[in-house]
Amino acid sequence: MFGTRSELLEKIQLGEDSFLELKEVRFAGDKIRGPSQVDLADELAAFANSAGGVLVLGVEDKSREVVGVPLERLDALESLVREACEQSIKPPLAPIIERMTLPDTSGSEQPVIRIDVSRSLFVHQSPSGYMQRVGSSKRPIPPDQLARLFQQRSQSRLIRFDETPVAKATVADLDEALWKRFVPSQHHSALETVLDKLAMAARDDQEVWRPTVAGLLMASHEPQRFLPGAFIQAVAYQGAHALPEAEKAYQRDAQDITGPLDQQILGACAFVRKNMQVAARKRAAGGREDLPQFDLLVIFEAVTNAVAHRDYSMGGAKIRLRLFDDRLELYSPGMLPNTMTPESLPFRQAARNEALTSLLARCPIEDDALSAHRQHLMDKRGEGVPIILEMSERLSGKRPEYQLSDESELKLTIYSAQMENEL
Repeated sequence: MFGTRSELLEKIQLGEDSFLELKEVRFAGDKIRGPSQVDLADELAAFANSAGGVLVLGVEDKSREVVGVPLERLDALESLVREACEQSIKPPLAPIIERMTLPDTSGSEQPVIRIDVSRSLFVHQSPSGYMQRVGSSKRPIPPDQLARLFQQRSQSRLIRFDETPVAKATVADLDEALWKRFVPSQHHSALETVLDKLAMAARDDQEVWRPTVAGLLMASHEPQRFLPGAFIQAVAYQGAHALPEAEKAYQRDAQDITGPLDQQILGACAFVRKNMQVAARKRAAGGREDLPQFDLLVIFEAVTNAVAHRDYSMGGAKIRLRLFDDRLELYSPGMLPNTMTPESLPFRQAARNEALTSLLARCPIEDDALSAHRQHLMDKRGEGVPIILEMSERLSGKRPEYQLSDESELKLTIYSAQMENEL
């Protein structure tokens, strides 16, 4: 929408409408006086609930003059926008936030922030309720229209989110060496045709070829550039609590694990391997036997399930791995698909991301210890959860627990083995 700078300037001169909102940014000392986080959330959610749109911060809406934003205030303003999207909108939004310059009346370039919001597959609630864009203003959605909108958008989501094209990304953003891993050795089709067959690229509404969500996740070294939250946040804590005690450091290690999903899986396993405790005991036949705090195969299965089945449409929501002295916690964004419950996980299968799981099932494991278990990251036979439950209980004596929080995040708790050296 308004793909070039000149198109945006022409649109600004015409003024606000169903697709454009302009806002001057006001400051009181070091603080942003307006727009407020609530106002931003309402405007952005209204675009998402309608046909999408662009919000430009740094342009006065009445005069349509570019007034800009002080360069040193851009970071604070962008943080306010992110907080509005992640904290004040349910489910959260992940718009494209772009810093750019536009000319003022004297011709001088002024910094502004442009926020692109696509038409969402969901209906979003903001502080003022369920809003929609009507001309140049936002309005509450009437109850009967809201009911229809929920129905329409739930049907739209039957098109898998991982197969949808990603705005602003181009096919050139896919690394050739990464996507070629999934292509048969002998093929003579055009690039776009191959990527389309793999569900790694698709045409958008303007018939432009763009990477899909699955394509970026498996063939980009920086998927989080376009998919905020597409990484694993890992933290190893001292003790059993994620809170500081007295003056002691409460974190032993922390890492944001990025890259294509197969590298994220192995990176998370390496993080646990590096930070978990390993005890030792004497063998009856002589020698020593290592007793790890966690079974790495269990961790591998748990992380693979998390990256394969999480909800990537929840903008900014990331997988969180928390390692404590007595347990490991893994948080995966999204409710369970279809009618599944935490209790039914060992007995049923349901894939939220069909294209993604298909690619993971063809992706070899580049870790000697883990590849002894199987050749590829996923086997799609539904054995992952039983392995997690049974092998972890065998090691620690306690069965892992799945819990669903607020219908928006699945938490897996894996308990530690008792760490007592017997040498």
